[in-house]
Amino acid sequence: MKTILTGLALAISVFTYAQVETPQPSPNSTFTQVVGLSEVSVAYSRPSANGRTIFGDLVPYDKKWRTGANENTIITFSDDVMLEGQSLSAGSYAIYTIPKKESWNVFFYEEIQNWGLPKLWNEDAVAAMVNVPVKELNHHVETFTIGMDNINLDKAHLKISWAKSMVEVPISFPTDVLVMENINAVMSGPTATDYFSSAVYYLNAGKDLEKAEEWIEKAMAMSENKPYWMLRQQSLIYAANAKKDKAIEAAKASLAAAKKAGNADYVKMNKDSLKEWNAM
Repeated sequence: MKTILTGLALAISVFTYAQVETPQPSPNSTFTQVVGLSEVSVAYSRPSANGRTIFGDLVPYDKKWRTGANENTIITFSDDVMLEGQSLSAGSYAIYTIPKKESWNVFFYEEIQNWGLPKLWNEDAVAAMVNVPVKELNHHVETFTIGMDNINLDKAHLKISWAKSMVEVPISFPTDVLVMENINAVMSGPTATDYFSSAVYYLNAGKDLEKAEEWIEKAMAMSENKPYWMLRQQSLIYAANAKKDKAIEAAKASLAAAKKAGNADYVKMNKDSLKEWNAM
C-alpha cells in the first residue's frame, strides 16, 4: 500500500510541475530600424494564413483589429515623428487598425498594456490616426509581416502585409533638426561640463596638471553658479600645482556652498583639506 501511495504521489508531482513546451502558433518577432539619426522598433506576433481567407473573413472589414496576434503590436520611436502632418511624440504606442476593402485606418494608441483590443476604447488615447490605401500584392504573404521600407535620410514607410494585401504608413523623422543640433554643439566648442570632466580626469590620472588647471578655470568661467563639487575639484587641482592660496580660496568657497546645500560629505572633505593646508 505504501508503495502505491508513493507512486501516486510521484505521478501527481510530475503532473503538477511538468511543463510541456510547444511552438507558438503566432511566434513573437521584433525588429529595429535606424532612419537618419532616429531609431524605430516594433514588437509583434506573426500569425500565418494556413489556407484561411484573411481580410473580409478571419479579419472582418470595417472593425477594429489588434493588428497581429496575442499581445499588442508595439511601435517605439526614439524621437518625435510626423504622420501625414500629425505630430507623434517619442515613445511607445500600440498599433490598431480598421481594415477596409480600399483603405485602412491605422491608430497609434497610447495605452499599450492590453491583450488584443482594449475592453473599452479610449478615444483620448489615440495619439494619431492615418488613413492609407490598400495595395493588392501579386504574391501571397503567408505570415503576417510588419517592416520598414522606402528608407532615406528623413523618411520611411511602415509596411504591414498579409495574404495579398499591403498598406504603408509614411513617417517623417526629424533628421535635419538632430543633425543641426549636433553640428551646433560641436562647432560651438566644449561645454563647461566637457572642460570640468577633462580637468578632473587629468588630475586623477596624474597627467598635465597645468592643462588641468587651465580647463577647470575655463569650466568655472563658463558656469554662472559655481557648484560646490566643481569648486572642490578646483581646489585640489590648485593644491596639486602647489598654488596653496588659490586652493584655500576655492576650498572655502566650496565649503560655504556645501553648507548651503546641506551636503555633509563635502563639508567634511573641505574642512579636512583646509586643516591640512593650515587654513582652519
